[in-house]
Amino acid sequence: MKVVLYARAGCGVCEETETWLEELRPEYPHTLERIDISADETLTESFGERIPVLEIGPYTLEAPFDRQRLVVALGAARDREAHIARVEESAYRARVQHKNRITRSNRAVYWFSRHYLLVFNLFFAVYVGLPFLAPVLMKAGLQRPANWIYRAYSVTCHQLAFRSWFLFGEQPAYPRAAAHMEGWAPYEQAINPDSDDLWAARRFTGNPQVGYKVAFCERDVAIYVGILLFGLIFAASKERIPALPWYLWILLGMVPIGLDGVSQIISQLPFDSIHAVLPYRESTPFLRTLTGFLFGFTTAWFGYPLVAEAMHDTRSLLESKMARLKADGGR
Repeated sequence: MKVVLYARAGCGVCEETETWLEELRPEYPHTLERIDISADETLTESFGERIPVLEIGPYTLEAPFDRQRLVVALGAARDREAHIARVEESAYRARVQHKNRITRSNRAVYWFSRHYLLVFNLFFAVYVGLPFLAPVLMKAGLQRPANWIYRAYSVTCHQLAFRSWFLFGEQPAYPRAAAHMEGWAPYEQAINPDSDDLWAARRFTGNPQVGYKVAFCERDVAIYVGILLFGLIFAASKERIPALPWYLWILLGMVPIGLDGVSQIISQLPFDSIHAVLPYRESTPFLRTLTGFLFGFTTAWFGYPLVAEAMHDTRSLLESKMARLKADGGR
């Protein structure tokens, strides 16, 4: 415990305080640092006539004080330091204990590091599969569970009918007339003549004539199918495929989807000046699927090998820990 005494020469109370501290040292062990404020103009101005001033740990005593108050301050500082020491010791013991046993979190992390790819593939299989279950349920007359799926996926997807796939109908999709899909009945003819009514296009789930809408739009379906497909290929290769270079990920994955999506959004803004440079355009199901798939597949190609490396490092650390503890237990 450190005690700092601010004093000055010729101060009788300061000398008395030093005597008390010396007498109390056996019971309250401490080191004393005496600072003469007369040697520093700033300290002289700061403390003035308040000396002696004692700093005992976090506590400060200013004159006037007696021996009893000094004892209380020393005791409080000592108890505080003892408490801090106990807390630090407890934390240290907890760290040592954690280091010397396999915890549930260790086992969970180890299991995940070995099976993460199975978890990811199952997740994306379910995630991209449920939107296709919705039209199947609609066809079977089970509208309530189908609507649960539509509502759940509406949080992450616009679900516009003219940009979605349909099952059990005359066509697999009903794009806007502006997409210029020859041989395909446009959305305005088959479903709703007002394709600018986005709320109606979002709410429309289908009917027996046109079929029933998949709960994911065409681009989202392609993105997650791409991720799932690469995950399956990566698993079949036993995680031996190296990561796609970042510049190829940008060039092959991000640029096409950016050009297709952004140019469509900009071209449909209600400004004649824009239309003079970029004519109104509506992407086709083919372009949405192609660009979405490229984005999903290359994103997984870029990311999965990096995740695999991290999982391998985690697995190695935990296996080393388990081997060390097993060896220690056998001694």
